[in-house]
Amino acid sequence: MRSFSQHQKKLGKTIGLVPTMGYLHSGHISLIERAKKDCDTVVVSIYVNPTQFGPEEDYKRYPRDLERDKKLAKAAGADVLFTPSNKEIYPDGYSTYVRVEKLSEKLCGVSRPTHFRGVTTVVAKLFNIIKPDKSYFGWKDAQQLIIIKKMVEDLNLNVKVVGLPTLREKDGLAISSRNKYLSKEEREIAPILYQALQKAKKIVSSGERNVEKVLRELKKIIEEKKIKIDYLKAVNLSDFADVKRIEKNTLIAVAAWVGQTRLIDNMLIRN
Repeated sequence: MRSFSQHQKKLGKTIGLVPTMGYLHSGHISLIERAKKDCDTVVVSIYVNPTQFGPEEDYKRYPRDLERDKKLAKAAGADVLFTPSNKEIYPDGYSTYVRVEKLSEKLCGVSRPTHFRGVTTVVAKLFNIIKPDKSYFGWKDAQQLIIIKKMVEDLNLNVKVVGLPTLREKDGLAISSRNKYLSKEEREIAPILYQALQKAKKIVSSGERNVEKVLRELKKIIEEKKIKIDYLKAVNLSDFADVKRIEKNTLIAVAAWVGQTRLIDNMLIRN
């Protein structure tokens, strides 16, 4: 992988990287297609990273289908598929991690305290190995996107991080590899998260700025479907600090358990 990247650089070609955990869906495809438009060479990494899963989480059952992914990535315009092994990424005695303080401790970081340490470590390693000019991420994982941008800025990494809009199913459910876990009944109620976020935008556009009132309405909508909320917050996009009034660049973010499946979604609210 390193030799290939070095050769591309010598030829004066730009490299776009789309880091994934595989089981590609249309959200990933949109990232690959954008990378193809922007860059000469597109690398898609597929690696189910063990360090971003907690001990009771779904690392072992996370969906995997490499042959399917190969076909989808190639059709979308990928030139290289990089699929390292655990031993290559975390050799025996591995003990070095990258952690973005503060940002990693908010929202998903509360219930998944080691998650972002795993994300930033593996992404930093991919950046070091592949040396991309640009790397592409989706806004569905807004916290992840902002944290990676912060890591790149703080460590002076020579890569531009590009965030692309969340892709959704026709009923509004944010597209995710974990949607595969949902039963038929759970799949039918899961779009309520997006519907609640849309309701928030509607309330705000009518003039309401009080966060407590907006979130109370959203909580009622979600819990009516017997969905267990992990968090439901309105935060400032730059530092994920809770806000009391909804202003420009307020992010409303939600994580909730639909049955045994944890789903996340968010919406940037602008007035």
